[in-house]
Amino acid sequence: MKSFFKYVLATVTGIVISFFLLVIIGVIVVGAWVGSVVSDKETAVASNSVLHVKLDYQITERTIPNPFEELDVPGFKTEKSVGLDAILEGISGAKTDDRIKGIYLDLSGVSASFATLQEIRDALVDFKTSGKFIVAYGDHYTQRAYYLVSTADKVYINPEGTIDFRGLASQTMFLKGALDKLGIEAQVVKVGTYKSAVEPLVLDRMSDANREQVSSFLGSIYDHFLSEVAAGRKIDKDSLFTISDQYLVRTAQDAVDYRLADGIKYKDELLTELKTRIGIEESDDINVVSLSKYKPAPKTSGSATRDRIAVVYAVGEITSGEGNNDIIGSDRISRELRKVRRDDKVKAVVFRINSPGGSAQASDVIWREVDLLSKVKPVIVSMGDVAASGGYYIAAAADSIFAQPNTITGSIGVFGVVPNMQNLMNNKLGITFDGVKTGQYADFLTNVDRPLTADERRILQLEVNRIYDTFLQRVADGRSLSKAQVDSIGQGRVWSGEQALANGLVDRLGSINDAVAAAAKKAGLDDYRLVTYPAISSPFESLLGGSADRVSAWISQRELGEYYRYYEQMRAGVQLRGIQARMPFTLEIY
Repeated sequence: MKSFFKYVLATVTGIVISFFLLVIIGVIVVGAWVGSVVSDKETAVASNSVLHVKLDYQITERTIPNPFEELDVPGFKTEKSVGLDAILEGISGAKTDDRIKGIYLDLSGVSASFATLQEIRDALVDFKTSGKFIVAYGDHYTQRAYYLVSTADKVYINPEGTIDFRGLASQTMFLKGALDKLGIEAQVVKVGTYKSAVEPLVLDRMSDANREQVSSFLGSIYDHFLSEVAAGRKIDKDSLFTISDQYLVRTAQDAVDYRLADGIKYKDELLTELKTRIGIEESDDINVVSLSKYKPAPKTSGSATRDRIAVVYAVGEITSGEGNNDIIGSDRISRELRKVRRDDKVKAVVFRINSPGGSAQASDVIWREVDLLSKVKPVIVSMGDVAASGGYYIAAAADSIFAQPNTITGSIGVFGVVPNMQNLMNNKLGITFDGVKTGQYADFLTNVDRPLTADERRILQLEVNRIYDTFLQRVADGRSLSKAQVDSIGQGRVWSGEQALANGLVDRLGSINDAVAAAAKKAGLDDYRLVTYPAISSPFESLLGGSADRVSAWISQRELGEYYRYYEQMRAGVQLRGIQARMPFTLEIY
């Protein structure tokens, strides 16, 4: 009887908890629906307005609608994000919008990588050709933020503020010590002297070759950074290097003395200047419109034409299967490429790639569709922050490749990792395995409870060599180079966009808009519509799809905070399977 009541109580408790969970989920869904309806309303823009540019949110390649963004439910918080496409569209629209008199850059920290920043910076420089003003103000400027605000007509800083201007650094986290403690051995086979993606698993510091390549491309990115800031601030580049190298700017007054800033102001003084610039009285309020809410007037030119240029986005790691908004699934992207190839209305294609690579086999599946597409229509690749390893593989068949000077690209190399957990299982957990097999290779690559035999390692190395040879041939054919030439700039080496232009891996430096213009020219189009692929998954599909994984990730992120990325990096390293064409797990430049 006692057990009976225990089970009844447990059942009732479960029903009550489930009921409240359903109520909470219902409130969230209804709130999200209401939020989506509200967000559809355009923000009114008054005449004599200032566009407020504040980039303290995640910047993605495309804007992904998120009705949960405005939801205010205790314990339920979503990260705000805005697409680069919307940011560029907003700045471009404000350039010709008579209601917008200028831009107020309200930037402290910006989380985007340098190629994304380059796109935004180029848009700001173009905005200035309209004759409208750009004024920047901040309490503190990180180097990424300052890269953007250096375009401003005036840069102001709070009296107690600072500008972080100390140069760039890159750091990689190495997992070998942790794996050793866990009793896990990463058995690695690779091709490429510079293929450093496996180093975090087998070393505790950078190899000489990796240090060489990182120093090289980081130096290239920094040189471009200094050149752009020098042009924006009209300061000699060598002087900027000295200021940075000796860490001469530590206070707001230092920033003014070394001409990184134009003046020291409090916020009220900044508002007074803005009012003067737009010609209103001190007692009047400034009409401000946020960039994230601003919707430029739709462009009518080309809206009725039949001809189209398709922009196909490939964002994230490359895997087999469908993928999603953040993962390049070979099935999904191949299907979209076939769709635009068969669409007579699509006259040219821009293939936008932002990927560190991934599965070699999945990369080849996508390459095939790009190759078929390029035989019937112009294909122009636009590289984002990174298009390396498998990300470069899928670009190789295009007619032309555009990169930003600070894009990370190249990394033409291949590797495979097979974890050996025998020590963990046998000696640390006391777990042993035994079994039978019908042939000596029956359990090859399926069991992780033993090391590879010498013969198995030889077979795996031959397969890695074969895939690398195919990779070389794909690039050689696409770039009109010999395999020997590709191998000399391959070997897994990573390059900046500027370096890639010099060694023939890319054709031009430019933005996604430059790539679109090139595609139109190659197709002979003066009037066209832009269409984008693949369709973005709706927020509700994202919420319901893979919900268990999302909840698990959300809980882990809440508990680990900023250290979650280290956990995720180790988890991804241990779970690697198959032959890979990818960059290091995490490449941080700060």
